[in-house]
Amino acid sequence: MPSTLVWLFHRLRRRNLEPASPSLDRNRILALAELKFIDRTEVVHFIGPPGTGKSHLSVALGVEAVKAGRSVHFLTLADLVGSLAKAEREGTLREKIRFYCRFALLIVDEIGYLPVVPGGGNLFFQLVNARYERGAMILTSNRGFAEWGEVFGDPVVATALLDRLLHHAVVVQIEGASYRLRQHADLVPEHIRSKALIHPPPVAPLPKRRGRPPRDVGVTAEIA
Repeated sequence: MPSTLVWLFHRLRRRNLEPASPSLDRNRILALAELKFIDRTEVVHFIGPPGTGKSHLSVALGVEAVKAGRSVHFLTLADLVGSLAKAEREGTLREKIRFYCRFALLIVDEIGYLPVVPGGGNLFFQLVNARYERGAMILTSNRGFAEWGEVFGDPVVATALLDRLLHHAVVVQIEGASYRLRQHADLVPEHIRSKALIHPPPVAPLPKRRGRPPRDVGVTAEIA
């Protein structure tokens, strides 16, 4: 097993992501680590709630690609759209798209977390279209494909994006609760908790007392 994947699965186990995410197929992730999806210029989608390991997986695969001598670039969708929008204002959009097309693997993180600026969906489409069948991508998102019209503010652009991003694709659906909020899930409002699939940690049983029980079992004894 690649060393980065060993580290990744160790972190997932420490954060209890594997038991909480039964849909995370270990063998499927290891198959992706063979990097054949890069040779086939496929798009890998990690879809799931926040805190379920999507970014961990994308970074681990990116590290393996770098170790194998592949060129990799990682950024969030917000940063990518911001960069493309700036290039468009400066009249260098074609050069910027050509820059992002240089990498064998482009990783775009956090699709759906922040609203896309007006026109951002069209800019992202131009890049996706330029990389289509020419370069591999990894995309992470907390939103299902049916919601991409809302994410990008334009159902027509979203449909055109998905037409290319799902043609040669590997979709990994991850389910489970956020490792970040699991220890404090009881502090999160119920309506937010249900949407994020956050569950409080199990309550550990109280240790059994040894010896004879005290004669006076009052409030002080219960607190103790």
